[in-house]
Amino acid sequence: MSHEAYIETYRGLSAAEFFYRNREIAGFSNPTRALYQTIRELLENSLDATELHGILPTIKISLKLDEKDANKVTIRVEDNGIGIPKEEVPFVFGRVFYGSKYTLRQSRGVFGLGIKMAVLYAQITTGKPIYVRSSTPMSKEIYEYEIQIDINKNIPIIISERVYRKRVKWHGTIVELTILGNWSNAKKRVEEYIRRTALITPYAEIHFTAPGLELHFKRSTRKLPIPPEEGKPHPYGVDIELLKYLISQADNNLSIKEFLINNFDGVGEITVMNFLNWAGMDPNMPVSKLTVSDIEELTKKLREYPGWRRPKPKTLSPLGEELLIKGIKRIFNPEFVAAISRKPSSYAGHPFIVEVAIAYGGNVPVVEKPLLYRFANKIPLLYDEGVDVARKIVDSIDWSYYKVKFPAPLAVIVHVCSTKIPFKGVGKEAIADVPEIEKEIENAIKEVARKLRMHISRVEKMFEIARKRAEIGKYIPEVARSLAEILNCDQKVFEEKLKKMLDRVVMKRREVKENVKGNAK
Repeated sequence: MSHEAYIETYRGLSAAEFFYRNREIAGFSNPTRALYQTIRELLENSLDATELHGILPTIKISLKLDEKDANKVTIRVEDNGIGIPKEEVPFVFGRVFYGSKYTLRQSRGVFGLGIKMAVLYAQITTGKPIYVRSSTPMSKEIYEYEIQIDINKNIPIIISERVYRKRVKWHGTIVELTILGNWSNAKKRVEEYIRRTALITPYAEIHFTAPGLELHFKRSTRKLPIPPEEGKPHPYGVDIELLKYLISQADNNLSIKEFLINNFDGVGEITVMNFLNWAGMDPNMPVSKLTVSDIEELTKKLREYPGWRRPKPKTLSPLGEELLIKGIKRIFNPEFVAAISRKPSSYAGHPFIVEVAIAYGGNVPVVEKPLLYRFANKIPLLYDEGVDVARKIVDSIDWSYYKVKFPAPLAVIVHVCSTKIPFKGVGKEAIADVPEIEKEIENAIKEVARKLRMHISRVEKMFEIARKRAEIGKYIPEVARSLAEILNCDQKVFEEKLKKMLDRVVMKRREVKENVKGNAK
């Protein structure tokens, strides 16, 4: 056999073809998971298209099964968001790694991959294109497209296009696609996902209709979280390739001092001079003159310098204690709820904020260990709970110290928001054990747990006072009868007087205990 027979044929893969071949990476591994993932991607895109632009979200989701084949599921999502410019629609839905989220700020999605995977999955399982209808607030037109993806070239294929004048003041996006899905298996997971999304977005109105399931969550507040602003990278999080890219975009005459001030977060005149003196670098050297070894050394020094300020939290959009409590009351209507939004912190140059709440009683199910609700950038995390850092911390806490006796109606809500969530795997369903985040979650849980302990103690004291009152009250009729005989008076008069005396003593003891508790705080 000739050597030529062993020569391999080489070719490249487009991004679309890679994810077509490896769709399980994006959560489209089977019809059940793919149905859940499609609804998740569409709903999260709608929330980002509204709240990030100061619009109160109104989102309608409908799911229909094909009459001839129940495994063919049509999903339709409509929002009142900012819409998509007409010329961008084909690329937003028909080109992998194309979107508006490639900036340094908190958002639910990052790469715009999820919706393209849904388009690909529809394409390969039912052969049907995605239908998109959209309009921006300032546009005088509404435009409709049917789109598929050219997998080999990673470019959109426009099946149909229609543009017509806007007759009503409508803006937003409607997306409809048909996929292979298993609704009976996915129903419980989808329902839980919608409920948890409603919890973390009390300002959103969400309608969901599907066979055997209808959910409607009215907004419980018109207050939106403060939207995140675009930010600059932090020196602690820099790497060689990022530095090369920033230098390639800079003016050739820019000095290293000016370059660092212009391109990094928290770097001012004094800070940069202190750094350059520490690193032994010339502040006036043009960045265009830096060699590869110079860039490697600069990267190393940027990451090692101990004098950088913490990243600014302006790129983050935490929910806040007030909205978090409103969301919890919306779902659980608990007997007790407490929430805390921790101060901004950072890991590896990435800013993050941890928010934690505890709900007790009400509609919280009675469980053998705390019910955990996990969120990352306002996204509910339903899978892989066992390996999440929050589960680890919740299970490590001695809840008896906080007067919780299991089984108990206790739910713990943990929300981590960051420009870069440290997920454990490609499924993005579990947060890794980053020491800084772990510490913040633990401190936050313990802080709200202390408030729960005070509540339970107060309830226990109230029950104890009520028990004593009932016990003493049993003897009032007999005492009143004896006094009436001795003094020759009406027994009912003595009963009423004795009851009032008992009430005054009980109330006085209660006030003393509450004052002592208040002083202890």
